[in-house]
Amino acid sequence: MEYFYLPKGFLWGAATSANQVEGAWNEDGKGMSIADCEQYQPQIDVTDYQKVNDMTTQKILTAIKDQSSRKWGKRHGVDFYHYYEKDLELLAQTGIKAIRTSIAWSRIFPNGDDTNPNKQGLEFYDRLFRKMHEVGIQPIITLSHYEMPLNLIMNYDAWYDPKLIDYFYRFAKTVIDRYHNQVKYWIPINEIDSIIRHPYSSAGLVKDRFPNKNFQEVIYQAMHYQFVASAKITKYIHQNYSDLQVGGMITSTMVYPYNSDPRNALAATEIMRESYLFSDVQIRGKYPNALFNKIKNLGLNIKMTQDELKLLSQNTADFVAFSYYSSVCAAYDTSNLQVTKANRTTGVYNKYLPKNEWGWQIDPIGLRLTLINLYDRYQKPLFIVENGLGATDRLTSDGRVHDDYRIAYLKEHIREMLISLANDGIELIGYLMWGTTDMVSASTTQMSKRYGLIYVDLDDEGKGTNRRFIKDSFYWYQKLLHFGQKIPKNFLLEE
Repeated sequence: MEYFYLPKGFLWGAATSANQVEGAWNEDGKGMSIADCEQYQPQIDVTDYQKVNDMTTQKILTAIKDQSSRKWGKRHGVDFYHYYEKDLELLAQTGIKAIRTSIAWSRIFPNGDDTNPNKQGLEFYDRLFRKMHEVGIQPIITLSHYEMPLNLIMNYDAWYDPKLIDYFYRFAKTVIDRYHNQVKYWIPINEIDSIIRHPYSSAGLVKDRFPNKNFQEVIYQAMHYQFVASAKITKYIHQNYSDLQVGGMITSTMVYPYNSDPRNALAATEIMRESYLFSDVQIRGKYPNALFNKIKNLGLNIKMTQDELKLLSQNTADFVAFSYYSSVCAAYDTSNLQVTKANRTTGVYNKYLPKNEWGWQIDPIGLRLTLINLYDRYQKPLFIVENGLGATDRLTSDGRVHDDYRIAYLKEHIREMLISLANDGIELIGYLMWGTTDMVSASTTQMSKRYGLIYVDLDDEGKGTNRRFIKDSFYWYQKLLHFGQKIPKNFLLEE
């Protein structure tokens, strides 16, 4: 029998975020976050990624006025805040060794600008991390994952305001000092490149709150301040906790030319470079010339000091973390072509690939190409911290979920990852599938777009029993991890 072999210490796991699962949005001193203002909008096409992520001040004011949680999915999540012990005990049965989640900033500093942390918030994460270690799971922690305190939008200019660097640093330092013995891997900002695509959830930026400013300039200035804050946190960790690792994280969507026309190849290259520009800053420590040129060509006046640029250059990340879900094609002329608005990277549909009901095209080989491209570019360890399939799961009358489609997705992507490990000379820390239990979708705020290994009985309006049901994919992942460091190749062959 032939086998795939894993490196020693390889981390199999799962991933989620605080705002998508925790709930308890107004309990134990937690402040309101930007996620608490997002709701599922059934009147909008769920495949229109930009429209479902649009935010206005009026929508925020409406959310503040409505203190219920039923319509606001991320306020109730799946009540992980109260179910975490049972959920972790279930997830540990798969054999996973890591779970990536986030620490909600507004649970620790309710307003973001508070002088002292919320004791009850810290005590929740004390209990959470203690339980994780008790069941043999290590936490991988993201410090900012689409859940900044709402006060920093309403009374500041969100990440456009340089004060946020210090506020975020205070939050990060507080939790790093407290949890450095429990958490080895830290990611300062989730998908730092996403600020360009959805500035509200990434950085709290709402266009109508900057009426007399070039909003593109606002976005790029906020981007710079996030880079500075991330480097400042990286410096603090490296100076004080040499055993910890810090990752720079980007969204990775594979982009192919629509055909062999060189103009389409150029279009694909230009889109791919966009995400690399962000990892270049965090991994190489400087703005690439292409990013400086883009800022100049757009006529943007971005404030950067020599001290800030020096901070970036001297405090680079230890590993490259990335999310990968799908791919698209690029064409210099998209007339008469089917363009997808669903993916985080807009592009043309690929006729060789299937797509899910949200319009994301499934491309396992794209994951292998991503591993090759990122490792060849940076020569630093990689970490797949998100990879999974959103789908409409059906609970049967006997309490089962037969998600063969998710098993097929995982099987094909994991096979390409293992082929890459065997042949491409990459270094890989681990693989974290997205997600743990079901959760509220980050992009559409739906419950019905399900990802996890465990089904949660809630609908898009927050109605249901909250009961947990194990999916078939849970048992498949459990069997995969049971093989340990030596995985039979035939287990990952298509059936």
